Amino acid sequence: MSVPPYRRLAVTAGTALLATAVTCAVTGCSGLGRAAVGTLVYKTEQQHEIQVTTPSVTGCHKLPNGAVEITNHTVLDLVAYPTADCTGGNTTYIATTLSDVIAPGAGPWRSYSIVH
Repeated sequence: MSVPPYRRLAVTAGTALLATAVTCAVTGCSGLGRAAVGTLVYKTEQQHEIQVTTPSVTGCHKLPNGAVEITNHTVLDLVAYPTADCTGGNTTYIATTLSDVIAPGAGPWRSYSIVH
């Protein structure tokens, strides 16, 4: 018995859709654009706590008041930078579910980018 062509097409399309859904569930992308699902919490030099919910995975994100501590509750890792434009050395890698504080005598982090 032969399988109709429309049936094969439906199975192929369904498989592709399922693969995309699984990839998004694992990597944290959302239907409204790729995002690091979860929250990022940081403290400023004045010890004010700031919470960022579901940041975009693209681009450089500024920390306007600087950050002396970052806790990553997103599903993706991030890199914190001492500059406002995500450039330069002395970066800090903060994996998902982990946190970090600046080294004694170091300036605050001024930006971050999501690793994807």
